[in-house]
Amino acid sequence: MTLERLVAIMRRLRDPVSGCEWDRRQSFATIAPYTIEEAYEVADAIARGDMEALADELGDLQLQVVFHSQMAEEAGHFGLDDVLGAICDKLERRHPHLFGGAAETPGWEAIKASERQHKPDESALAGVAQALPALERAQKLQRRAARTGFDWPDAAGPRAKIDEELAELDAESDPGAREEELGDLLFALVNLARHLNIDAEEALRKANRKFEARFRAIEKTPGFSALPLDEMEELWARAKAAAKADQAGSSA
Repeated sequence: MTLERLVAIMRRLRDPVSGCEWDRRQSFATIAPYTIEEAYEVADAIARGDMEALADELGDLQLQVVFHSQMAEEAGHFGLDDVLGAICDKLERRHPHLFGGAAETPGWEAIKASERQHKPDESALAGVAQALPALERAQKLQRRAARTGFDWPDAAGPRAKIDEELAELDAESDPGAREEELGDLLFALVNLARHLNIDAEEALRKANRKFEARFRAIEKTPGFSALPLDEMEELWARAKAAAKADQAGSSA
């Protein structure tokens, strides 16, 4: 079995006597950034529609699961079988209409909320991981709060909040206070995106890709870095118009 082979390789790499020096000295904390990076590389392969890369990146992500599980087993916490068993139990528990004999499901979020009631932290915000990207975490926090009724009825509320936060940002001169106000502004922007049914994280990813493509196009101009800003902006406007024309042509 391929998974068993991967587990055996990881055990060999972590062997305290004959293993790999780098793999032996790793910990949960040092491996966590790689785990996050691999998840993003999976998302990137999906966004690019590159199935060959996706297969490769999913393998890298699976390695992260095995790596963490092996370290946990060495410390006497849990093993890979416990990890796989827990997710199987969770999937069956959250699909009672398929595995539990229920006539219908109360809904994924309702089941998750019920599970949180039996944990020490009973807050509606419990379980929203600190390590999530800031925009994504803001969205999750806002959605959780909204389920309790703490939410604007429509997009007008967060839109007005953006103007309020911009004014507060403009009024601040202290660097620390300005950072705080900018954070409030970003949070308000995420709230507006949520009310418009837009994924703020994905919207920013697309904006990043758009900026990168346009900048790569204009920086090829001879002597680009020595050009005055108004000429750079003219090049940017042309690149923007060209991209829109290409998009219109491809959708026609």
